[in-house]
Amino acid sequence: MDAQTCILTRRSVRKFTQEPVDHTLLEQVISLAAYAPSWKNTQISRYIAIEDPTVQQAIIDRFCLPGSNNPAIIASAPLLVAQTFVKARCGFERDGTYTTDRGEGWQYYDCGIAAQTFCLAAHDLGLGTVIMGVFDRKGLEEYLQLPEGQELMALIAVGHPDPSVTLTAPKRKETDVLLSWR
Repeated sequence: MDAQTCILTRRSVRKFTQEPVDHTLLEQVISLAAYAPSWKNTQISRYIAIEDPTVQQAIIDRFCLPGSNNPAIIASAPLLVAQTFVKARCGFERDGTYTTDRGEGWQYYDCGIAAQTFCLAAHDLGLGTVIMGVFDRKGLEEYLQLPEGQELMALIAVGHPDPSVTLTAPKRKETDVLLSWR
């Protein structure tokens, strides 16, 4: 699939078949996501693959915030990926000072780039994904026993899209709204 087609056809998938995601396929997605640009090539994103239904159910029961669609999405997905990042590397100089006034903000920027690269790679390989951010981050970090110095950024549901769901692109803003020239 060419890049334009991949961008134009990738959608957030919220309902999946129960077909498991082959481990080698996920490894290929991660391998491609590693090519996402990052601050001084720090490559701070890390991934935890969660395919155990009891762990997924614990996440639904204990860490999804009220009112979100996340419980139904997680219950539908055969695989949940927790995207974490190594803190205090991105946006910093070697002496520990911030390079710009964005401070720690660069780590979130780099995680966003990595998450989108992950999702585009998954789409190209026939998988569906949706990035979720509405959860009890600190509680889930403790539950997942993240290594010292890492923080949870997002949950990404991964699986084979349910063919009964039609995925159409929502209306997009026109270029003249998005672009200005000086």
